Amino acid sequence: MRPLSGRWVLAAIAPHRDSPQANSSAKKKSPSSPLLALPKGLVDPGEDPCQAAVREVREETGLTANLITKLRDIKYFYVRSWGDGERVFKIVSFYLLQYGSGEIDDISPEMRIEVARAMWLPLEEGHTRLTYRSEREVVRLAAEYVKSHPELAHGADLGEPTAGLKSPPAMT
Repeated sequence: MRPLSGRWVLAAIAPHRDSPQANSSAKKKSPSSPLLALPKGLVDPGEDPCQAAVREVREETGLTANLITKLRDIKYFYVRSWGDGERVFKIVSFYLLQYGSGEIDDISPEMRIEVARAMWLPLEEGHTRLTYRSEREVVRLAAEYVKSHPELAHGADLGEPTAGLKSPPAMT
């Protein structure tokens, strides 16, 4: 997230319908509506969940970001629609990250297999535009957090990221 032109925006992605992110069975608004989701992914060997979050945001959006806080874990089952069709239990940890640098949607050609587009989404629209109900709840928690921490919005009218936040090791 970042303050931009006097309001908070969040980085969202439009995954390809056949990507692993698009194939979860978490409650979707409608099977025919365009997919819009928060960046997320697997924890790589040697990473902790925070480091994975920072890496996934960089890979899927083109942005570097700093960890602010963990928002929540979401637990669910889905059936793989590719490969073996196995039923998989998944825990996704969501963190509030603040923009550090980079251009939205400046992602590698390899990542285009998963992500059609990354975009800024006004925070106040996240609870209606994101596809997955659980992610809409994460956005509500993020909005509550930034509202209760006005120091994060320093520089919002300038369209600049907040300066002076401590950078933790990393995240998803």
